[in-house]
Parts: sequence; structure tokens; C-alpha cells
Amino acid sequence: MPRTLISSGSSFERDIGYSRALVQGDWVFVSGTTGFDYATMTIVQDIEAQTEQCFKNIEAALRQAGAKFSDVVRVIYLLPNAADFPKTWPILKKYFGEVRPASTMMSVGLADPRMKIEIEVTALKGAV
Repeated sequence: MPRTLISSGSSFERDIGYSRALVQGDWVFVSGTTGFDYATMTIVQDIEAQTEQCFKNIEAALRQAGAKFSDVVRVIYLLPNAADFPKTWPILKKYFGEVRPASTMMSVGLADPRMKIEIEVTALKGAV
């Protein structure tokens, strides 16, 4: 079974040594993705805007992998401040309201203090 590595072009991938996503058969594993605009390596302060950017970044990785949001079976939300989580709910519902993947939210420290959310997904192509 071939293994395909997907890159967003983010300097994080190069500097740390990982892929934005990895495809193995019909499975797609998208690394923890933050609200950075990887083209400009900038990030806004607002958690809602960061969450939207996370989903744009994830969508690009899924598309490169031949998958889509409806293929997502698992999502993990990582936030330094658990109290911010409800602010993201309308955005999460926008992308996953119909898909309803298994999910977990954890309050953790993130690599950069500007990061307010990180989202990791696992997809199974053709899941729906």
C-alpha cells in the first residue's frame, strides 16, 4: 500500500520534520493544524478567525489527499484555554454539523503563544 506525504508549504513542516497529512490506502491523517495562514506565515489573534483558518488549511490537505470533510471520522481539538471552546462551536458546526465525527477537546499548551486552537483530523475516503 503506497504512502503519500502531503505538504502545505508551511515552514513548520520543514523545520520540525513532519507532513501536513499522510495518506495510507483510504485513510488520511491530517496533522494538528493551527490558524496560521501558511502562505504568509501570519496568524490573527481572534479564536474564531483562527478556527476558520484551521478549517481552510485542513480542507486544502484533505483535497490534496482526495478526501473531503464528509470523510472525516475523527477530530481532536486542542486549546490552551478551555473557556474559548464555546466560541468555536458555530464554526465547528458549520463544517461538521452533518458529518458528526467522533471528537475530543483537550486543554493543552501549544507551541506558540499566539495559537489559540489546533485541530487534527482523521478521514476515511468514501466514509459517507
